[in-house]
Amino acid sequence: MRRLTLIKLCGLFAVSLLGASASAQSDWPSKPLRIVVPYSPGGSSDIIARAISQSLAEALKTTVIVENRPGANGNTGTDSVVKSNDGHTILLCDVGALAITPSVYNKLPFDPSTDLRGVAMLAYSPHLLVVHPSVPAANLKELVALSQKERLNFAVTAIGSAPHLAGIAVEKATGAKWQYIPYKGGAQAIGDTVAGQTQVLMNGMLATLPQVQAGKLKVLGVSRRQRVPLLASVPTIAEQGVRDFESGTWQGVLAPAAMPPAVVQRLGTELIRIIRSPEVRERLVSQGAEVHTMTPAEFKPFFERERRTWAAIVQQGGVKAE
Repeated sequence: MRRLTLIKLCGLFAVSLLGASASAQSDWPSKPLRIVVPYSPGGSSDIIARAISQSLAEALKTTVIVENRPGANGNTGTDSVVKSNDGHTILLCDVGALAITPSVYNKLPFDPSTDLRGVAMLAYSPHLLVVHPSVPAANLKELVALSQKERLNFAVTAIGSAPHLAGIAVEKATGAKWQYIPYKGGAQAIGDTVAGQTQVLMNGMLATLPQVQAGKLKVLGVSRRQRVPLLASVPTIAEQGVRDFESGTWQGVLAPAAMPPAVVQRLGTELIRIIRSPEVRERLVSQGAEVHTMTPAEFKPFFERERRTWAAIVQQGGVKAE
């Protein structure tokens, strides 16, 4: 009799949990959804956030607000999402950069592995190695030789960012000598390179390609193992002697760990549907991004692999930020 009672209680508890989950999903969203981009306007994450915001608003039948909160290599905006408790704030960022953060900073106010949960991976954009048009180099070999003779300022989106570590990897492999100049985001790094205040830049293709197409930057290499169709005549960095080299920016959406699983699942489903839609896909592909999706279940193991991979490069390069 006692055992039967326990079984009934367990059954009632399970039903109540399912009811609560269903209720959380049906009642959500109850107010505007805020997408925090932890970088300045004009970067890859910002471009993708604005590309999906209207369709997401229509799908969820609510207002979607894109908010840029740059600072500390994305940590300022990320921390604001972790600490949000309204159930309607999410993060859209470079997932690789977020995986790098714990290895670069001695103290963080959050742990991305436990304080955030992946909602959906959306896109991948390879890095472009570009220079100001005045730089007398037509390929990576000539750029390396030039860097050994004169100072070249290498703009990076932030200390410890994925483009920074990609620059270190190329430097170590080729003997190049860069002077790294950190910024608060890709848009600022691009702007100063276009203006000639810095000479070299490694950054996501999505945000950088328009400047190449406008003739304001000169592209010397692509950080993929195979060439990209939009720049078919440009050799990869791997082709130019850095064996198996590949890097890029992975844009994804994360939510505070406390967000109900049913809401995460619904949001992830809508985001993947929107990013795969012909209109959004074509818009991003035409700018150099590849639609590359992952579900919440696939997101976590990918993030942990990225974290281990970049930790080794951080240690090798001795990169630290306060």
